[in-house]
Amino acid sequence: MDNRQAIGSWLSGPRAAAEDMGVELGYRGEQLGLPKEGPGSIAPLGRRFGAIAIDWALCLLIAYGLFARGDQQAMGNWTLGVFFVLSVLTVGTVGCTPGKRLLGLRVVSVDGGRLGIGRVLVRSVLLCLAVPALIWDRDSRGLHDRFARAVQVRI
Repeated sequence: MDNRQAIGSWLSGPRAAAEDMGVELGYRGEQLGLPKEGPGSIAPLGRRFGAIAIDWALCLLIAYGLFARGDQQAMGNWTLGVFFVLSVLTVGTVGCTPGKRLLGLRVVSVDGGRLGIGRVLVRSVLLCLAVPALIWDRDSRGLHDRFARAVQVRI
């Protein structure tokens, strides 16, 4: 392997490096029984980041309007609290937050059903901690989704 191949494998990530070595990983969501593309397939990362940005902006506006006009630290704390409540209420009832709905995403159980309130609470707490949401498995699911046995799919 020359230097360009080594740098290229490093830049493309461990999945691409493993596939270049002949390891067959399949498509994202295959182990979960999800389709490769279209409705019901794993939600792309770009849409998921976009959805969380929309939700955070909405929560920031709500927190600013209701609670913390002036104190930046308090506004950040209230925004996180509003984000938690929004996540629990919307994912627990309709399966998606406003941002996810706008971008055509939904949170479902790995067996295809709705998440129970306990699993929604676990998922929301871990999402608010941020770090579990930034560690992904081979199906592009964050630890918050893995612990809640949930998956974000296209609708």
